[in-house]
Amino acid sequence: MATNENLPPNVIKQLARELKNLDETPPEGIKVGVNDDDFSTIYADIEGPAGTPYENGVFRMKLILSRDFPHTPPKGYFLTKIFHPNIASNGEICVNTLKRDWNPSLGLRHVLIVVRCLLIEPFPESALNEQAGKMLLENYEEYARHARLYTGIHALKPKPKFNSVSRSESNAAHNVDQTTNPSVCIVDTKTTVSGAVVVQPTPLAPSLNTMKGQEPPATALNSVVEIGVSGGSAAAPPVVATHKKEVGSVKAQDKKKIDARKKSLKRL
Repeated sequence: MATNENLPPNVIKQLARELKNLDETPPEGIKVGVNDDDFSTIYADIEGPAGTPYENGVFRMKLILSRDFPHTPPKGYFLTKIFHPNIASNGEICVNTLKRDWNPSLGLRHVLIVVRCLLIEPFPESALNEQAGKMLLENYEEYARHARLYTGIHALKPKPKFNSVSRSESNAAHNVDQTTNPSVCIVDTKTTVSGAVVVQPTPLAPSLNTMKGQEPPATALNSVVEIGVSGGSAAAPPVVATHKKEVGSVKAQDKKKIDARKKSLKRL
């Protein structure tokens, strides 16, 4: 694997300045990445230009710098599959800037911009992909259809995932409120009795049946909720009140019988 030791110190300094400049002011549609331990390989993500068959795609490429750089041009390769006349099936890029038109004064910015321009204006006359070059010259619509197909399969930008954080947070807050609010009264229909409700024990309110030999506190009695027999109807009278009325009626009847016996004895 190539390392910075394969490049002269003055070249490393030049590359460091160029890469810093590319990071601070990147060219349109180009994002550069580099390994600080290996300046001999420069990576870049190129966005497909609008109005071309490569629109909405992101294509990764790399430039490999030899020890003689910048006296010899870098070698360019597309790592993302693409249907293009000037890009071979192995990803090799054919452009004059990286061959006979190379000049040591040309920087990385210029090379990357030229590569992106290839996506806008291919050169079928110097095609590495003969099928794409012939199709571009004879039937552009068919060429564009193939290029869009490759873009959609290999280079399409990933869509953002649905954000479900807000929904999960609201559910969690609802559950916390249910567990931390002691005033919530949960009524089980299976334990209800006509005219009254049996209060279920909770950690904060123990069952009345477990308090043997103790007088139930007034707060516990007040917590009993009265519910009618059917929904929407008037609440049924309390069981204790009904029992008092029945006892009073029995006592009145016994008093009347005693008075009647007294009157019959007086007549005798």
